[in-house]
Amino acid sequence: MSLLGLITACLFFAAGLAGTVVPALPGAPLIWLGMLVYGLATGFSTLGWGFYLGQALAMALVLALDYLAGAWAVRRYGGSGYAIWGSAAGMILGLIVFGAAGIVFGPLVGAVIGELLARKPLTQAILAGWGSLVGLAGGMAVKLVLEIGMIVWFFAAIW
Repeated sequence: MSLLGLITACLFFAAGLAGTVVPALPGAPLIWLGMLVYGLATGFSTLGWGFYLGQALAMALVLALDYLAGAWAVRRYGGSGYAIWGSAAGMILGLIVFGAAGIVFGPLVGAVIGELLARKPLTQAILAGWGSLVGLAGGMAVKLVLEIGMIVWFFAAIW
């Protein structure tokens, strides 16, 4: 086992876990990249293609959760497709305009605006906005569990 490869992988893992809550960091891709760096450092002696394929599928699931959790929660709280699109647009615009705070408030405002554009009552629009926050929090929690699972699988595979 390459100590330098392991240390580098752990740094990528830490950055990836931070990326679960810091929007500028791509969480799961950083974790997968850390595993790839370790594989390169060790000549892929302990991790085979099946491991990397499984980790890539886990990474894809984590990335899909970003969208799916928010969309599910907005729908669960009575939001329409307008609220879902508004939430996604709000996340992007919020991040650009307000930075990290925009990741929280952008989807909420976007969902509310989307529902109002769909001519829904204000109370329903606010409920859809609340759903975007619930989806964001729930998605982060599930992503964190999956990312920790990816890391545990890595350590189980190398030892």
